[in-house]
Amino acid sequence: MPSLPHRKTVIASGLLCCALILVVLFTSPAAFRSPGAVVVISAIGAAAVLLQMRLRNDPHTRPPLLLNVLGILFALAALFPAPLHLGPRLVVAAALGSVGSFTISSAIILHSFRKQAAKPE
Repeated sequence: MPSLPHRKTVIASGLLCCALILVVLFTSPAAFRSPGAVVVISAIGAAAVLLQMRLRNDPHTRPPLLLNVLGILFALAALFPAPLHLGPRLVVAAALGSVGSFTISSAIILHSFRKQAAKPE
């Protein structure tokens, strides 16, 4: 029975890798210099960590909601700068803020996974 949860995580990881492959294959090399591409890649990585958390079904692990909301707001600002009248430097700063928020959130979740795995049962 313990192989079933492991199987789910492997399948989910494979699907997220396929999503990254599709993004890389169907995107021109010049597009990866844009803040939008960086935000999309980091959002896929954050989704991978959140999916991993969902599949573990651990009631003690909670995602940092404020960091995820902040990352989403920064991502929206980086992806849609025209309605907000943002200049190029602010777009790059918003993309960096989004990536940073998702990174810190993911690091907190992964640290809690590692802390739980180290506990002897």
